[in-house]
Amino acid sequence: MPRSNQRTALPQRNRKEVWYKLDLSAIVYPTLQRKDFSSVYRLSAVLKEEIDPALLQEALDLTLPRFPTYKVAIRKGLFWRYLEPNNRPGPFVTPDIKNPCMPMPFKANNRYLLRVYYYGRRISLEAHHCLGDGTGGMCVLQTLIAVYLELQGHRISPSGFVLDIHKPPDAQELEDAYMRYANARVKPPRPGEKTYRVRGTKEPFYTLNIIDGIMSVKEVMKVAKNYHATLTEYLNAVLLYALLQKQEADNPFRFRPVKIAMPVNLRRFFPSKTLRNFITMVYPSIDPRLGDYTFEEIVTQVHHYMQYYINEKFLRGDITTNAATQRNPLIRIVPLFIKDFVVRTFYTKVQDKNSSAGLTNMGALKVPEDMKPFIERFDIYMGQPFSSRTNCAIISFEDTLTINFASSIIEADVERYFFQKLVQDGIHVTIESNRDITPQA
Repeated sequence: MPRSNQRTALPQRNRKEVWYKLDLSAIVYPTLQRKDFSSVYRLSAVLKEEIDPALLQEALDLTLPRFPTYKVAIRKGLFWRYLEPNNRPGPFVTPDIKNPCMPMPFKANNRYLLRVYYYGRRISLEAHHCLGDGTGGMCVLQTLIAVYLELQGHRISPSGFVLDIHKPPDAQELEDAYMRYANARVKPPRPGEKTYRVRGTKEPFYTLNIIDGIMSVKEVMKVAKNYHATLTEYLNAVLLYALLQKQEADNPFRFRPVKIAMPVNLRRFFPSKTLRNFITMVYPSIDPRLGDYTFEEIVTQVHHYMQYYINEKFLRGDITTNAATQRNPLIRIVPLFIKDFVVRTFYTKVQDKNSSAGLTNMGALKVPEDMKPFIERFDIYMGQPFSSRTNCAIISFEDTLTINFASSIIEADVERYFFQKLVQDGIHVTIESNRDITPQA
């Protein structure tokens, strides 16, 4: 493995030694890799015309070289993993599959860590989380769509998530932005307590249950406003409410705190163009051992939690705590197999038990004005949960809000409680799924 620890200079095609150190978040994801689990997420766009797979492949071949930290393979050194340029053939566009976000073995697919699928009018991008977060993935997807439309004869002006494939990447796009901002004067401790865990019947290997709820942004915002909350606060409260109902139905005699793991996009608070991971987690929660909560009380608690924790000061401290381990000179020289064992044990025994469900909100997506007429909606999936639970992902485009649940258990109680609450609040919801959701007699 190369000796230098950081490299953000632009890659040069003739230099074999170009490589990229995994960013602060990406270090964890390969450690958790199992034959039946990979940290893979999916981003999709539904266009207004059927997809031409041959043209989509041509667009992918033109687009991917613009993203050097995505056109890579992962390698293992003595002390760390790293990413190196991948010039093998591929990745290849393929028809979509019923169960998305399947495990992504590092040596499969010519060692590429992303996949591109098509089905009808839908284009889907799946990426391993060690490459980057949803913001980076969305840049790849929207740029791919723009190139695809241009091959059809449409002119798309680069802006926002759509990058110019004819220009070299900015050095900041390739940086580990965590290390630039991990400079708080204190490293806040990580409070942790076992939370309620959803119990269910595990699905067979490679089965991911998807339930999508499609609704009007205006309707949801109107309801959220009635609760004096933002859209994100309201939907967090609905998920907490659903989890509380599920816990009471499971075991009404022994309660635990209900907590959501919610990634925060740090680019909102710390200027960075990075296309790699740049998120941290916050954990809105309700402790039913303190008493029964009305929905209005849940919304209020979530609102004040967000106001208190999601700001530059607290987030900088969180980044600094995360970076402390990597900066420790003793830990840096510990062999990789020992690091893997420690990280995997900590995640399994502590970190994974610190939340009841995951929820991410990519917010209101924007596309270049000349691309809008071709797009109907976007979807996002957090992918297969590490343990038996459900993950929820939210994204909106124009007036279409999509809430996507992904689960590896048969029971869909949490999803049912969630959407029932939305309907009770007067929101019209259209449900789509890859599973049989016909009511049983």
